[in-house]
Amino acid sequence: MSKIINPIGIFDSGLGGLSIWREIIKILPFESTLYYADSANCPYGEKSPDEIIELSKVITGYLIGQGAKVVVVACNTATTVAVEELRRVFTVPVIGVEPAVKPAALSSRTGKIGLLATQGTIDSPFYRNTREKFAADVEVIARPGFGLVEAVENGRSEDKTTIELLRRYIEPMLDSGVDRLVLGCTHYPFLIPSIKKIVGDRIEIIDPAPAVARRCAAVLQQSALLSDSSLLPEHRFITSGDKEAMKLFLKTIKPNIKYIVEKA
Repeated sequence: MSKIINPIGIFDSGLGGLSIWREIIKILPFESTLYYADSANCPYGEKSPDEIIELSKVITGYLIGQGAKVVVVACNTATTVAVEELRRVFTVPVIGVEPAVKPAALSSRTGKIGLLATQGTIDSPFYRNTREKFAADVEVIARPGFGLVEAVENGRSEDKTTIELLRRYIEPMLDSGVDRLVLGCTHYPFLIPSIKKIVGDRIEIIDPAPAVARRCAAVLQQSALLSDSSLLPEHRFITSGDKEAMKLFLKTIKPNIKYIVEKA
């Protein structure tokens, strides 16, 4: 397969980063993208920092080797653990995603916010520094969402078992008085319909994907890397997991776009 010219490179431990890809192509419709889903090694949240860093370096190197002009680490765990190392090793701009505790803390009326994230994100120094810097004046109730990434990867985002799993994580937060729920994993926006069945209109759900897309657009503009609007964008997807599962997932979230899916 021939290379796409100057794509935005994006990677995640699996399919969750497509929540960010979806926002990127919404605000940057002329940009080509190259997305790498490392579903064979999903989830990253239960791996060691050394392993996450090594996987992230290999994938980032691959994306750049395929011509990526910028790399978006569309994974909270990989961002919190590996993004600084990626920026040290590689010369192209590297954009990460982190739990949106700052906007949640600033807008909370009760002074209590919930964070649903992977264990790797919650345990990371990167997250602790973010919380201390931006949410020191509020109470952050963080819960690791064991099993949620797998539910999204396997197409079970709205199953009854997934809703019950979410209920176990979220209802104690509601009982504690949180009025904001930060989604600290890029897989979790695909669970929003199920989350709303639990929380209704009682709290605001904060998805960081739009902010990451805006940051990507700003970096491209500042670096004079925006694509010519006369070019027809291309979208290529690589997966280390099940190619057919990725095709099915893409059909559900963006059925009217042309793309190529390949096995890594």
